[in-house]
Amino acid sequence: KFMPASGLTGANLKEPLDPSVCPWYDGLPFLQYLDNLPSFKQDQTGKPFRMSIVEKYRDMGTFVQGKIISGAIGKNENLTIMPNKTTVQVTDVLIDDEESEMADCGDNVKLKVKNIEEEDVAAGMVLCSLDNHCKIADRFLAKIQLVELRNIIAPGFNCIMHIHNAVVEVSFQELVGLFDKKTGKRMVDKKGKAVKPRCAKERDVVFAKLQCASPICIESFDQFPQMGRFTLRDEGKTIAVGMVLKASDQLCTVTN
Repeated sequence: KFMPASGLTGANLKEPLDPSVCPWYDGLPFLQYLDNLPSFKQDQTGKPFRMSIVEKYRDMGTFVQGKIISGAIGKNENLTIMPNKTTVQVTDVLIDDEESEMADCGDNVKLKVKNIEEEDVAAGMVLCSLDNHCKIADRFLAKIQLVELRNIIAPGFNCIMHIHNAVVEVSFQELVGLFDKKTGKRMVDKKGKAVKPRCAKERDVVFAKLQCASPICIESFDQFPQMGRFTLRDEGKTIAVGMVLKASDQLCTVTN
């Protein structure tokens, strides 16, 4: 299906076309067609609230800014800021700097909160439902695609991880598996045991245990994709992208 339109003349962008100009088209103008498309927002009723904090500032109170990952929030509702587990009350909700009674998943919002000071909030902290907190971990298992490397990666390699809005130094603890791109499965030896590589090179896909310099808010990719995908950077370059397969509870060891 085709839609005639012209950005140069504005034809069929806002106003319908004259039938004499394009007799084969009798549909809506481009902008009206976009307005009538179904909403891409998913029903978030009953789902736990998650919002990774991008920025904080003070303006007659403490404001936090970010994109809602899951759930919905309204005025006068209570939330928990992780990882410091402080309960706050949302007194104002702003979407595009306009006050609103409610904000849903996908909205970029500014929330005015009380019971916490601006200096106690930092980028990478996560607002959660009172009865459903995000995980806090300093170790996790991940599937990692190595993109650009000068050298090989081995246990003990250090780099910087960017995950949602958090930035933390991480170290490779152990390479626990290698992904076979041909079969789409983890490589195994003749006995059926997972192959544990001693090192990994550029373009390899590995399963690895990573150790963070400090505990961070994190979720597995299958539960909350936005909080379970990350990039690894070293010397100003992105060297790898990955997804969290399993995050331990705070300071607990991740097992295979």
